[in-house]
This record gives sequence, C-alpha cells and structure tokens, in this order.
Amino acid sequence: MKKYLLLFVIAVFVMSCSKKVEIKGKIAGSSPLERIEFVEASGVATLPLVNIGLDKDGNFTGNFEAPKDGMYLMNYAGKSNLIFLKGGETINISGNSATFPNEYTLTGDGKSDNEFFQACQKFLMSYGQTLDIQGLSSGPETAFIKGIQKIESDLNKNVEENIKKFNPGKEIIQWKKNDVNTAILNLMAGYEMSQKQMSGNPSFKVSKAFTDYENKLLENKEEMVKSSPFFRQYLLTKISGDFQKYAESKTKGKTDIVTSEIFDDFLKTKKDLSQTAKDYLLAFVIAQSDMHLGAPAKTTAKLTEIIEKDIKDSGIKEDLKKMQFAINGVKVGDAAPEVSLIKQDGSSFKLSENGNKPTLVFFYASWNPYIAEGTVPVLKQVVDFYKSKMNFVFVNLDDTKDQFTKTSTSMLKGITGTSVYGEGGLNSDVAKKFGVYGFKLPCFVVVDKAGKVASRPYMNLGEQELVTILDKQTGLAAPAVAPQGGQPVLTPEQLQQMMPAETK
Repeated sequence: MKKYLLLFVIAVFVMSCSKKVEIKGKIAGSSPLERIEFVEASGVATLPLVNIGLDKDGNFTGNFEAPKDGMYLMNYAGKSNLIFLKGGETINISGNSATFPNEYTLTGDGKSDNEFFQACQKFLMSYGQTLDIQGLSSGPETAFIKGIQKIESDLNKNVEENIKKFNPGKEIIQWKKNDVNTAILNLMAGYEMSQKQMSGNPSFKVSKAFTDYENKLLENKEEMVKSSPFFRQYLLTKISGDFQKYAESKTKGKTDIVTSEIFDDFLKTKKDLSQTAKDYLLAFVIAQSDMHLGAPAKTTAKLTEIIEKDIKDSGIKEDLKKMQFAINGVKVGDAAPEVSLIKQDGSSFKLSENGNKPTLVFFYASWNPYIAEGTVPVLKQVVDFYKSKMNFVFVNLDDTKDQFTKTSTSMLKGITGTSVYGEGGLNSDVAKKFGVYGFKLPCFVVVDKAGKVASRPYMNLGEQELVTILDKQTGLAAPAVAPQGGQPVLTPEQLQQMMPAETK
C-alpha cells in the first residue's frame, strides 16, 4: 500500500511541476490556411511558443512548454487576445472564425480563471466608454486624484464581484489586481507629463498627496515589472524626460551610437530602479529599437555585448538571444547546421550532400499566403538563371509529410531543385537550427560551396542585397528580378512589422 501511495505522490508531483500546456479545440468556419499561435505576454521575447494548424473542419491540437504561469497572447487570423494559462493544464478552446479570438469559450483546466478574466475585461471595456479621461487629465490635481481614486474603486469592486462569481485561482486574482494598479499608474504618469508640459516649468513637481497615492499603488512593483508590459510602459514614461536630456548630452557629435547603448548607460545612473526593472526595460528598448531585420553587423555586435554584459537575469538574457537568432539566423561564416531532412520517397537528405556548389535553401509552407502566387513565379526565374552554378533545396515546413508531398508536387512542379521535408514542420530539427518561424516564411538562406552560411535570412527574393550575394557565389550577373503575381517588394520596415511585437 505504501508503495502505491508513493507512486501516486510522485505522479502528482510530476504533474504539478510540468510546464507543458495541452491545447485542443475547434473554430467553426475557419480556413485550413489559418494558424493559432501562443506567445508569452509577460516576457521580453515575442517569439511564438507554438504555431498550430487547423484541419478542414476547424479542429486543432498541440502543446507547448509554458515558461511561467500567467498571461499568454493567442494569435489567430491577424487578431489577438489574452488567455491565462498554467503549466500542466489541458484546455479546450472553441469559437467562431468571425469573432475568434476576441470571443472564445474555454472548458477543462483554467475555465474559472479565464471566465473571471473575460468578465473583468468586458466590464472594463464598457466602463471605459463612460469615462472622460481627457477632461479629467486636463483639470486641477485634486480633482484628478479624486477622479482616478473613484476609477480604482469601481474597477476593484468589479474584481471582487467576479471573484465571488467565478472562484478563480489566486494567481489570476493577483494579476488582475496588479493590472488595475498599473492602469491607474499609467494615467498618473500621463497626467504628470502633460502638466509639466503645460506649465512650461522643467522643475514642475506634483504634490505629496499625488506621490503618496502613487507609492501606495507601487507596493508590488517587483512583481508587476515581471508580469506586465503595461507596467514597464509606466516606468518608461516616468523616466522619459530624464533619458531625453541624458541622450542629448551623450550623442552630440556622435553618429555610430545606438539607442540601446545610450539607454544602457543611462540606466546605470538610475539608483532608484531595481536590477530586475533595469533588465526588463533594457530588454524592451533593445527589442523595439535596434534588434531588427537587416540591422548593420556593428549594431548586432553591440547588442550582443550589451546583452551578455549588462542583462543580469538569465531568463531575459536567454530570451533576447533567441530573438537575435530568430532575426539574424545562423552566423554568416559558420558551418551550416547538420539537419534531419527527408525526401518524398522517405530517404534521408543532408545539405552537405548537395555537391561542390553554393546552395540556395528555400523554407516554405503551403499555408503561407505569399507562396503560390507571389514567391513561386519569382523562384522559377531565379532557379532558371542560376541553376548551372548553384543548387537549390526546397525545405517544406507543413505539419505532415502527406501535406509536404501534395504541396511540393503541385507548387514546385517544373522547378529544378531538391524537395525535402522537415519532419514536424515549424517544430522540426531544421526549423529550430536555422531559426525559422511562421512569420519568417517564405525564407531564403545561402550556403556556400564549402558548406558555410553565406547570408542572413531573407524573406523576399527581390531584395537587391540577396541578388548581390547570389551573383557573388555563382560568378553570374543577374538582371533585376521584378516581383510577380502580386508579391510585394517589402522594405526592411515592413518586414519588421511582420514580426510579433511585445504586447502593448
């Protein structure tokens, strides 16, 4: 009996420590081309933790490792909504494609947590429409404080009512209470900034009553900075004036300094901020200001040094490194990773088997909207021009081998090259080692004849920089490649916008 009891205790312990979240459900009226992604909403890395496909009936299933218990962003068909998840949960989500994920029904684990959250959000939206925030923010300070105290009271009253109604877990309750405080703090920061600007007095100060109320709301600030991008926004607003002055004094006559570098130095002067807050704020500025597709190599090197030297939190450091790898791919000059690939006949394939020629590796999936009409016609032109001096490998990242067989046969018919499959799609060995995510498809990487990576990832075959690399690797001189079939020529700024952004 003791033996079985011990086994039961061990099983419960393992389940409670599990970080895996099992997701399944159905979205009525959906298209098989649509995908569902989950992103940790409180972290600094905005990379999808999982990208799940839907079948023809709208059914889906998948799982992912949850970095922490808390809020996650659920993305579908260009729309997003928050959902509260905990490691070890199995949840079932259903909805309609017309309204999902803005509206959804959740059963299984997490039901009470998310019904509580949705009820609070619904009240917040309707309540917000009754408020005159602009009028409140332009009035005298005493009236402003009185007004936002009333808002705080109303929001917290609703929270307490929903606690009684849905009986949620303590984690989501604390998150929501912190969320109310964060909303009020952002209103206060905006008021202070606007009053300083209207007064024309750089030394303008709010009253002691104002700061006392603000400090009361900041009692859980260390927890809030870890869990809420909105709270980080508040902190950035509070220090924006000081940073502006600091940046102006440090950038005079300098042209090669990047925003993250200045902000990093500025944070070292802020003795009133904890190291945790500094890590999260610096990570936000790095991700939003300087870490982007096509960034100069010098900028990338500076960011790498800052991340390694000045980000102290190991989790934040690791997340930033993942983002950097997702953006830049395998370092140019490094050997191309050995990856597991299979052909249509089931035989294995290695990039190193591709002969003594440079290789253009093309990553794609059938559900990507640009592939059939936009990318394939241009790809055929590129292959026809370079095929005497270059090999081509087409890596399919669909969810199943059957889908790979159908897609590669129909889409790439008549185009010279080797069609292979990364088993597991976006979770495959090749996708992970090359840093390929759904938002990066289609994706092109050049490998030289020695098997070393010769380019960063490109998402557009028409980019002149990529054409220049192809010319250099082959010794040919290509004519200008015009986009076909409606594929847009994307600027670096537009490409950046295609990437997930930190939850606002």
